[in-house]
Amino acid sequence: MSKMVEQSRSMESRVGRKNQRYGSKGERLVAGVVPLSHDKTRVLMIQSTGGGWVLPKGGWETDEALAQHAACREAWEEAGVICTVHKDLGLIPDMRPSSVLTSSAPKASYQFFEVTVDREEDQWPEMHKRKRQWVTYAQAAAALAGRPELLEALNRSSMKR
Repeated sequence: MSKMVEQSRSMESRVGRKNQRYGSKGERLVAGVVPLSHDKTRVLMIQSTGGGWVLPKGGWETDEALAQHAACREAWEEAGVICTVHKDLGLIPDMRPSSVLTSSAPKASYQFFEVTVDREEDQWPEMHKRKRQWVTYAQAAAALAGRPELLEALNRSSMKR
């Protein structure tokens, strides 16, 4: 599946949910990446707006034909990377309890892609609100312990443990 996805590289992040895709059960469709180094020994994580470390992900929008297009756009906006998609890691259900779901954080269905990072840019749309860092599998797994859907994506990847 190794494929360079043509990325539009606007310096503006898409915000809001007016163009958000939803599934048949009303769940928000989210696309993300597990961005690996070429030797697969490190994964690039980004700081979430809440301060924790996560994988780049975000809403799949109606003008994006494929989920991998949305995933690569999110990698650009949130981490400032140009990447090549290698593998569809499949659908991952939202594992959050219904008690934490809100109208601004509804149930979601996640689709992740394993990618290699071809280039890290010095400037990217969310550079002023997110840091990025390369970490080992053990570091990533520890950081994602409270995010089972993201940990599942990491575990489905071919990253070296």
